[in-house]
Amino acid sequence: MSDREWFDEPDPTGASGTGEVGLRFTCTSCGACCTGPEGYVSFSDDEGRAIAGRLGISHEAFMRDYTRDTIEGRSLTERQTEHGYDCVFLDRETIPGKAICAVYEDRPGQCRTWPFWAVNLRSRKHWRSASRGCPGMDTGELHTPAQVRLTRERDEID
Repeated sequence: MSDREWFDEPDPTGASGTGEVGLRFTCTSCGACCTGPEGYVSFSDDEGRAIAGRLGISHEAFMRDYTRDTIEGRSLTERQTEHGYDCVFLDRETIPGKAICAVYEDRPGQCRTWPFWAVNLRSRKHWRSASRGCPGMDTGELHTPAQVRLTRERDEID
């Protein structure tokens, strides 16, 4: 059985024609990954403590004011906007035309590993489907297959 995956091979439909392998992604600060239908933003206890510290509040206050119970465990809360359900930390005001994370440096692992989630890496078709909603996918920095795997594994651990 081969350990090779679809992103180990050059994209036959790629316009570059360079024969490069891996996946391209650079965040454009569009906020698309932080909004949409109701969902879950999972975080570890350590991540919750880091966010609380960044906000200058107690862990208990963070848990009470910024999280909710879900069937998947504790999640960051969301607020309904014209864009969908935005993560409570998505800031669309500070930089006009951009959507930035108010806790970016301490954002949860789930957020840090986008778009290299297992669901997006199942096949080239899954990647293309996710890229329709994310303008940073298939552009910018080239991530090698090894980097993609490491990032996916971090998401699966979190």
